[in-house]
Amino acid sequence: MTNKIQTTLSIGLCILLAASPALASPPPGKGKPGQHDDGVHIDMRGPSVDIGQVRIILGDNRQLIGPTSSLPPGIAKNLARGKPLPPGIAKNFDSRLTSRLPHYDGYEWKQIGRDVVLVAVATGIIYEILRNVLD
Repeated sequence: MTNKIQTTLSIGLCILLAASPALASPPPGKGKPGQHDDGVHIDMRGPSVDIGQVRIILGDNRQLIGPTSSLPPGIAKNLARGKPLPPGIAKNFDSRLTSRLPHYDGYEWKQIGRDVVLVAVATGIIYEILRNVLD
């Protein structure tokens, strides 16, 4: 009888050990960021911005940009990539200028004082900052 119990326990342990990698894998959507079990991979890095091209477009279209002034030091200090856009200070560009700037799905260009920022629409997180381009 003891041999039957030992054999049954041994078989159960083998099955458990064989299944452990499957049990250890995270459920769909809970693994590493940007990876899913369904074969879909999401690039979380954002768009590749050609800053030189943006500067040229802004320089060639100065007449479409509203008046600019320096930001207060406290706000300027808090303006950084990866941080949320400070509320109430960003201005939309003229639609004629917006149509000439590079378009990235899910992002929009905003004017903050003399700076130009690219912001994620869904989260309001600043993706790119072009400092003092509107002098």
